[in-house]
Formats: sequence, C-alpha cells, structure tokens
Amino acid sequence: MSNKALWNSVSKTDPRAVKPITGKTYKGNSPKPYWLIERATEEFGPIGIGWGVDVKSERFERLGEFDVLHVAVVSVWYVRDGVRSQTFDQMGGTKAAYMSSKGSLIVDEDAGKKSVTDGMVKCLSMIGFAGDIFSGRWDDSKYVEETAAEFIAKDRAAARAEWLEEQALRLESCSDLSELGEAWKAVARIIKAENDPDAQATLEPIKDRMKAELQPHGAKA
Repeated sequence: MSNKALWNSVSKTDPRAVKPITGKTYKGNSPKPYWLIERATEEFGPIGIGWGVDVKSERFERLGEFDVLHVAVVSVWYVRDGVRSQTFDQMGGTKAAYMSSKGSLIVDEDAGKKSVTDGMVKCLSMIGFAGDIFSGRWDDSKYVEETAAEFIAKDRAAARAEWLEEQALRLESCSDLSELGEAWKAVARIIKAENDPDAQATLEPIKDRMKAELQPHGAKA
C-alpha cells in the first residue's frame, strides 16, 4: 500500500465546504470543521470508535490589560486497517477576551471550543485532510472548478445508488403481481433509457425472481 493512500483519499475538499478566513491579518480559505468531522467519520467510522480528539492541555494566557488568549493542545487518533495511530500534537488558539475597535470589551464564551476545533483541523491536515487547501492548490481557480464538478458528480452517483437500492427493496417487497409488474416496468424503462451498468448490476439479483413470478402469468420481466 502506498504511503500516501490515506492522504490521496482525503486531500480533496468539496468547494461547498470551504469558507474564507476572517478575523486574521492574512487572507485565504479554510475547510469547514464539521465537514472534516463528516469526512473523518466516512474514512474511519463514528467518532469515539474509529477516531477521536484528545485534549492534552488547555490554558488562558493574558496578553495585555484586556486581551486574553485561550490555547488548547490536541491530537487526533484514528484506526485504519485495524491499526490505531495518532497525530503529533497541534495547538489551537482563540481570543477569549479583547477590546474591539469601538472600545467595547468582547468576551468569547466559546473560545475553548474554538481552540480545540482549530487544533483538530490542524491535526487532520497532517494526515492529508483538505490537503489541497493547505498546500496552496486552492489558489488555482481551474483546480477549484474541476474539484467542484467532481464532487457534484459523486453526489449524483450517491443519490443514484440510493435510488436504485430503494427500487430494489420496493420490487422485493411487492406481493401483488399487478403491482410487481408495474414497478418492474417503471424501473426497466429507466435502465434501458440510461443504459446504466450500475443500475443493471443492482437490480440483477432480483431479475430471476421477476421472471419466475411474472412469466407464468403471461407477463414479461
């Protein structure tokens, strides 16, 4: 197995899950944390079973009279091919209190959560998640367009597969011959029109049953 097998499988980022960086002295893009959680779950399994976040330490640091920074040190563990691994520690930081440009004291009660999330994103980036953003490929508009088209195609394929499974279950659960025949005809028309090999493969296991039940009654499957 390639050393970059995991990296290559998670490095592309869905453009719909990318947000511009705000509140920083620099510009850029970052992946939405909850999308990364979803991708990690797809790759490793439910959090707490296939992967998780360890908070090693956290603290508040006073930077000035009104400025307070929350810092969290975290690492991410994950199970792949039956082997448990863990990333190096990463640090996440969030302003917990600061003075706004208008002279108002701002206190962020979610600073701790944000710092842990920040550290988690950094840890996941170390094993390839959203690697195209962190490596600078996101600055190429053509790459972004191609990636968007790829994710849209994947979504359509997933929706198609789900629909096929629903139709297969529908056909299998039919008990009335008339209903069974009509259901099969509707699906068969779509398969023929689209010449979809995946659709044919999904419905093939029940095709013999259709023939066995319908043909003796003069119907075709």
